[in-house]
Amino acid sequence: MVSTLVAVIAGIVAFWVVLYALFGKKEIDPVTGEPIEKEEGLSVDFFIAMWRTKRLLGFIDRLSRINVRFWKVYADIGIALGFIGMGYVFYALFKTAMKTIQTGGKESGVQLVIPGLTIPLWYGLVGLAVVMIVHELSHGVVARAEKLPLKSVGLVLLAVIPGAFVEPDEEELKKASLKSRLRVYGAGSLANIVTAIITALLVTYAVTPLLVPSGILVSDVVPNSPAYGVLHKGDVIVAINGQPINTMEQFIAYMNKTRPGEKVTLTVIRDGEKMNLQLTLGKYPGKPEKGYIGIYPAQHVTSKIGYDWLILPLFFSLYWIYVLNLGIGLMNLFPLVPLDGGRMLDDVIKEFLPENVAKPVRYLTIGVGLFLLALNIWPALMNLAG
Repeated sequence: MVSTLVAVIAGIVAFWVVLYALFGKKEIDPVTGEPIEKEEGLSVDFFIAMWRTKRLLGFIDRLSRINVRFWKVYADIGIALGFIGMGYVFYALFKTAMKTIQTGGKESGVQLVIPGLTIPLWYGLVGLAVVMIVHELSHGVVARAEKLPLKSVGLVLLAVIPGAFVEPDEEELKKASLKSRLRVYGAGSLANIVTAIITALLVTYAVTPLLVPSGILVSDVVPNSPAYGVLHKGDVIVAINGQPINTMEQFIAYMNKTRPGEKVTLTVIRDGEKMNLQLTLGKYPGKPEKGYIGIYPAQHVTSKIGYDWLILPLFFSLYWIYVLNLGIGLMNLFPLVPLDGGRMLDDVIKEFLPENVAKPVRYLTIGVGLFLLALNIWPALMNLAG
């Protein structure tokens, strides 16, 4: 595991060395002689690459002019959601941070989003693309509805984390009223939440009725458990001791009746072939009287109307669009700069508190925010490291 981690880090560093050598040269201001950011194209700094373009600014401008009043009401809803979400996310992370301390770091409050590692590769990439597009587009449209100029739009790569951005004119943004700034900040997460709601409705009422439960998917196998070396990731359990198992409810009900030491025959489908596998159940963690297989189960589904090649990818794409928009949209409201929630809180503090009070309050919120975030992320990093 350590050698793999070293190889991955070495590969990332090598990639950035080459990228910086090719594109790291900065433009020089002919008047001051100081380096300046490129207005368009690719610019690379240490572990930060930004590609800017002005080509989409006209589209954003036209979209903002369709119904300016609508966008202002939309953005006002974003402000309300921003502060409500800020309180909710802070409370949720505080609660899970306390649990992390109580359990000695065994429970994680934050799941890292890494396509191909912590979430499915292609579904994760599709979901993240939708998250970034609707988030940044919403920022840009509301900024233009507030008559704030935009300098560019583009893509960013921070070490290994991809992203997108709409770049407002920061000087003009600072001069704008507090309400205008809050509208711009809150619009991004609002777009993510709206997208999550729409996809949830599509999944519930359009796609799910086309699906039928058809077994228990082995998402992964717990190391050194009874299933280790017997079941494989991707297996689908369709029967236990000859009793058909189609739904998660049936699986849980059957396993609740089992006891440690009991031998069971699992009928599984592996790579399209049905086979019977035997194993001896262990003790369920926390409930030693209950039988334990040692898998991470998930509901397996198939299409009622056929066309699994289309229906299932559509279902899982919408599912991950929902999960990532909801999770990232809310997380972005955490009151920590440079997240949108942090910028909202920071501007409110500076607006209503005298500077000698605002400064320590801001530092306090940053310190508490970083501490809570570290407590929530650390277990996830440890789990990832193995």
